[in-house]
Amino acid sequence: MATESATGNRPRLVLVANHAAFLVSHRLQVVLHARDAGWDVTAAAADDAVAHDAAAVDVLRDCGVSFVALPISRAGRSPHREFASYRSLLALYRRLKPHVVHHVTIKPVIYGSSAARTAGVPGVLNAVAGLGSVFLDDTVAGHLRRRLVLAMYRRALEHPNMTLLFQNDDDATAFDAMRLGRDVRRAVIRGSGVDLQVFRASPEPSDVVPLVVLPARLLRDKGLVEFVAAAVQLRGEGVRARFAIVGGEDPNPSAVPPALLAQWRADGQVELWGHRTDMPVVFAQSAVVCLPSYREGLPKSLLEAAAAGRAVVTSDVPGCRDAVTSESGLLVPPRDAKALTTAWRQLIGDAALRHRMRQAGRRLAEARFSVDAVAVSTLALYDQLLHPAA
Repeated sequence: MATESATGNRPRLVLVANHAAFLVSHRLQVVLHARDAGWDVTAAAADDAVAHDAAAVDVLRDCGVSFVALPISRAGRSPHREFASYRSLLALYRRLKPHVVHHVTIKPVIYGSSAARTAGVPGVLNAVAGLGSVFLDDTVAGHLRRRLVLAMYRRALEHPNMTLLFQNDDDATAFDAMRLGRDVRRAVIRGSGVDLQVFRASPEPSDVVPLVVLPARLLRDKGLVEFVAAAVQLRGEGVRARFAIVGGEDPNPSAVPPALLAQWRADGQVELWGHRTDMPVVFAQSAVVCLPSYREGLPKSLLEAAAAGRAVVTSDVPGCRDAVTSESGLLVPPRDAKALTTAWRQLIGDAALRHRMRQAGRRLAEARFSVDAVAVSTLALYDQLLHPAA
């Protein structure tokens, strides 16, 4: 049933993320469900990524969604640039007068929440998709940035009609420990969901060398260094397998340095496939999907791997462990290349075990991670923010 504002007009929704491609890959069904439920939807994302996200912007506009490019620098730290991000969001909210704004990732949450409070936006949904690299950086500079981010978070989370949306219980507990938003409504929706019609279970390719795939951006925090070290170890043992990292470069403080990427390419122990838009095809070629990340919200790549019926190896950390069961995958300690080699050795050598995990993973995706269920749950939060007294 279509929702309406108190004045009887279509309620206005603005979604803000770091880049348009993320909105399409992780929030498109939410956008479509909101549009079909009667919301007037605008999407906004960083202008420094629009040149690379042109196709995503076209998808949003083809869906009847307005798109606005904002000067939000995903990796920038210039005070002038950061203040420009806040001012652009404030101007956008004053111009559009949305009833609800939905922020995703740290910068949109911090700057957008402050702008929404100043502009008088009635309702704010802040999606905490993991804690971000700033909370994993143990350097002196990292500790200083973390203190600044915590102070900004506390200031931003003061809106009177706000919901904090987490993807796992550990992140909600971490916010409590850091005294962030303790008086703010909480909700947990486990991940962004997966389209079960796009990602279908399929048998492994026959008569080929098993392929282990790591689907992630080229960031250290995703466990790439450990992945490469484990691949070198197994290939040195003579294990017949291929290892591929599928993901593009990213302007993130945790990015793998270009010199190290060049070294990996020259060594040839792992394959670097770059960014791919045909992940169902990639998973269909694989035997094992591996994400040895240091921490996540709830990684969409693992939900897609489960739906595609692939055995999974991932880190026993918040987010990652929420995407598997003991029947669908193996958990290993983070930052532990030796543990990765042990898990891979077990799966590569046991086709029957991989088969059981494929079946269990598909059942898990069907039971918990349907993208439509995630969209319906998110729209319920929009309605709660639109009608807080209901």
